[in-house]
Amino acid sequence: MTVDWQQAALYLWPISIALAIGISGWWLLMALTRRLKDRDYRRARIARVISRPLAFALPLLLLIPALEATPLHEHRLEQALRLLHIGVTGCVIWLLVRAVAAGEQAILRDHPMEVADNLEARRIQTQTRVLSRVLMGAIILVGVSLILLTFPMVRQIGTALLASAGIIGLVAGIAAKPVFGNLIAGLQIALTQPIRLDDVVIVEGEWGRVEEINSSYVVVRIWDARRMVVPLTWFIEHPFQNWTRRSADLLGTAFLWLDYTAPIPAIRAELERICKGEALWDGQVCVTQVTETSEHTLQVRLLVSARNSGDAFDLRCIVRERMLDFLAREHPQSLPRTRAELNQEATPTRRARSQPAEDVRSPGAEDGEPAVLPEPGDVSR
Repeated sequence: MTVDWQQAALYLWPISIALAIGISGWWLLMALTRRLKDRDYRRARIARVISRPLAFALPLLLLIPALEATPLHEHRLEQALRLLHIGVTGCVIWLLVRAVAAGEQAILRDHPMEVADNLEARRIQTQTRVLSRVLMGAIILVGVSLILLTFPMVRQIGTALLASAGIIGLVAGIAAKPVFGNLIAGLQIALTQPIRLDDVVIVEGEWGRVEEINSSYVVVRIWDARRMVVPLTWFIEHPFQNWTRRSADLLGTAFLWLDYTAPIPAIRAELERICKGEALWDGQVCVTQVTETSEHTLQVRLLVSARNSGDAFDLRCIVRERMLDFLAREHPQSLPRTRAELNQEATPTRRARSQPAEDVRSPGAEDGEPAVLPEPGDVSR
């Protein structure tokens, strides 16, 4: 079998030149990416975002004119060019997604949450994370749609679907309701922000912090390290508690049930001493109040304030523990107890039935003389 080298050269030269330049450019761009890996200035970050997708797109872009310069059959040329266009479109989608992610990281880096007053940072981070996820999803969806439209069969199916758009749209709308519901809920959360990252929330009776806000669900880190995954629509449709909506400052309460002999002024002075000696107290609120009484005890509320919910919880535990220790040591009689008083006087002799005592009769209930009982030995009755 003889090879027509003159005919083969018409294919080899354009493709070889394109591959040689493309692979050389790929190698240089990948080397640039590795070199800038640990650099943290802005131009290095931008170069890292662009270099990797461009490294893979460059050989594909060079192959398009190379294949068009060959005497390849029209049908095969069309199929090869379609594959190259799909590859280039994939690289563009990849580049756009990386650009959105890089922009997100830049905003998050400029607004860190590791500060004392991080309300503004949490607001910006929440909006940035949610909107970037939505934007990435939209880019991928549009890119995949453009790729599918390059196939004639898909275009024919699309035309048929448009012809019956009413029924298909209704069915698709019902089937995609959860997806679009979460998408709209994500936009609502990003704009109105009923929750933010690191917010302290009570969800389904569980205390936790908002750890992640994704395009379809929220991850709440429970206090015992469990994770609760909640759909975005739940936060739009159900009431919940947000302890850090406006500020991280929080009031904490510790309740004590004490005897009526409890010295309230001494308890108030001891609470002030405990708060002033604790770094968890923010210096705002330190109040002792009697809030309830019952037939046996009274309820004392110890109200303290802290900079955030975690400090408030720890401060409440410390106040409760030290106050009980103070009462048991200094005023043990103020702790709740059950009293039982016994009458030590002699029980009076039982009165005769014919002479009822006046002090035990119901006033006005049994007016008149007491009944006359028969004398012993009287048998007239």
